[in-house]
Amino acid sequence: MNDVCHQRGQVTHHQKLSNEPLAHRVMKAAIAVFVSGSLLILSGLTLVGIVIALVVATPLLVIFSPVLVPAVVTIFLLVTGFVTSGGFGLAAATVFAWIYRYVTREGRTGEGSLDQTGHGMGSKGRGRDVHATGKGHHATGGVQLTTGARAGLYKS
Repeated sequence: MNDVCHQRGQVTHHQKLSNEPLAHRVMKAAIAVFVSGSLLILSGLTLVGIVIALVVATPLLVIFSPVLVPAVVTIFLLVTGFVTSGGFGLAAATVFAWIYRYVTREGRTGEGSLDQTGHGMGSKGRGRDVHATGKGHHATGGVQLTTGARAGLYKS
């Protein structure tokens, strides 16, 4: 028991156990056995109590099931309805608060940034439209216009 590993001056668990008196080790083992045994007995008693309660409650549940099942379904639907209604109300209040802040200009950051973005997107779209029109004329190579294009539905 004396061949103990030392790393950087630290004592290993093996050496601590060998230096600990036998009485302390026996007491630790006795306390561990007592606590684990007590918990095992409590879990067994709980299991027996659950089985007894199930044996007593099963006939009552079978007798009253025509009343209990619809009652549980009704309560579930009521609770679901209230929770859903509350969620929608919270969402509506959040949207109204955002609208109020937006209208009163408290929540706006970058005034006009949305307009500038729309303008930029519009100009890029027009550029692509002109580009696509040029490609279309090139690709068709003099093919007749479709009925929609002749009627003026499509702008070139």
